[in-house]
Amino acid sequence: MADWWSLSELACRPPDARRRVALRADGGHLSHADLLHRVACWQAALSARPESHCAIYFNDPFEFAAALLAVWHLGKTAVLPGDDRPDTLSTLLEAGYLLAGDLPGALQAGTESQAPATAREPLDPHAARLRLYTSGSQGRPEAIDKRLDQLVSEVGALEEALGQRLADGAPTVWATVSHQHIYGLLFLVLWPLAAGRPFGLRRLLYPEDLAACLGAQASILVSTPAHLKRLAEPPDWQLARQQLRAVFSSGGPLPFEVSQSAAVILGHTPIEVFGSSETGGIAWRQCAAADQPWQPFADVQWRLDGECLAVQSPRLPDTAWWTTSDRAAPAGAGSFRLLGRVDRIAKIEEKRVSLSAVEQLLLKTPWVQEAKALVVDTAVGARVGLVAVLTPEGRERDSQGRRGLLESLREALSSGVEALAIPRRWRFVEALPVNAQGKSPEALLAALFAAQAPAARPEMPAVQWLERGDTDALATLDIHAGLTVFDGHFEVAPILPGVAQLDWALSLGRECFALPQHFVRLEALKFVRPVQPGTALYMALQFKPRLADASLCSLSFRLYSHEGSDASGASTPNEHASGRAVWSYGTGAANA
Repeated sequence: MADWWSLSELACRPPDARRRVALRADGGHLSHADLLHRVACWQAALSARPESHCAIYFNDPFEFAAALLAVWHLGKTAVLPGDDRPDTLSTLLEAGYLLAGDLPGALQAGTESQAPATAREPLDPHAARLRLYTSGSQGRPEAIDKRLDQLVSEVGALEEALGQRLADGAPTVWATVSHQHIYGLLFLVLWPLAAGRPFGLRRLLYPEDLAACLGAQASILVSTPAHLKRLAEPPDWQLARQQLRAVFSSGGPLPFEVSQSAAVILGHTPIEVFGSSETGGIAWRQCAAADQPWQPFADVQWRLDGECLAVQSPRLPDTAWWTTSDRAAPAGAGSFRLLGRVDRIAKIEEKRVSLSAVEQLLLKTPWVQEAKALVVDTAVGARVGLVAVLTPEGRERDSQGRRGLLESLREALSSGVEALAIPRRWRFVEALPVNAQGKSPEALLAALFAAQAPAARPEMPAVQWLERGDTDALATLDIHAGLTVFDGHFEVAPILPGVAQLDWALSLGRECFALPQHFVRLEALKFVRPVQPGTALYMALQFKPRLADASLCSLSFRLYSHEGSDASGASTPNEHASGRAVWSYGTGAANA
């Protein structure tokens, strides 16, 4: 590890213009010297503030890294909010935290500072603190405190176990996940900073962006099962296969068939990393078979506590054993196999119902590929709701009649759970909705049940969220002839009015992001190709909370489909519409 730099001393070293830290959109690089300049700017901005906890939120991982180091070197605690939603901001403000970065009313750093980088003392790994939040997969996000020494141990373990697999040189690290959460923080920011590997400033959500960026130079991809499942969407992956050095997956179980598919598309079998926000990294594997065991990191001890995996490692707050909610069994040579989560128990009419059992029974049928059970409100009280992704056989069965499919699923459940556990409400989706971590928290699943029953002839199509992140979102829209917006446009060959497309983009943007009230203008509005009934339309949204003028923010949208094909027969994206709307945080009147 000749190029390995200690995170404790990273901001204390002499500025090094040759050590690359980040890759800009124009292809240029930002160096260690550039990073230290921004650290100094953030120290100057933060030093005059009395708050002991600073909530930092940035879309740009380079600026995030600079602010994080500045907070630590000032002896403050860095707080990483997982999103910028109004309720999150209220919680941060009520706690007395200083807000910095891409948040409404947050502190900004100037561009000039005279603070010498070499004047800093190395960080005390036991004193530098970080507060972050769990994904909220099982409910509300929980705050977790970490010391720098816990984070240092993790990046060291990753490099020791996996660094040799990343090839010589310094491939650029790209991510589909946010650095505001533990997985992205470690794999996109802290590990690359220590190892001397530059990271891309863009978060890549869409296959076209992934293929272009991964194919431009030697690259590493940090992703999740939710994103890897969507790689089958076009484009041409040939250059990406040539340039890619490794693929990482974490944040949830990676089905073996998805791992195999990703290996074919990308040329590399994903390296899976198992752990949690609480435990840090526990083990890794690269699957050659569906039952491939997990290899613990060298500094992790494990044992079974009943049927559950218990671990002890430097990533934990102390030397005590931590019992997880994951069932496990020894697999020889110090490795283990995971057998699924322990039951998630819900109370329905004072009876204990296993949500895990409902999911597992449905996954054993030939019709369900993924299943998530949760408690939802119904007219007769709390009951089990089920969100499912169907297999091809399940979709074929559904096309023959939804009632028949539901009867088969209920029959499959009746032999394994009591009647009260059989779902009363069902949602069948193309893909489970995910957040910036690639996970499906209960809030996103519950939102599928919150919508009112559609009208006989609705104005707006059914929306299926594929991605709901802090600044980016992706949804599919079911464009069918029964939508009232087609009335009058036109009888012989109906097309979707542009005003409807714009209205949907703005409405869904408000649903996803904290947009201000004061609309300013529309920019670069284009309608390229008509949208006809029967189109499976994708809507991609991107929110920029701060523009060059910090009083403004923007929402960019893009509507496209995958119904054409190129000479090779592969599907190519059809562009339908795009544009950008600008809002102001001020109180002045909106401009036309």
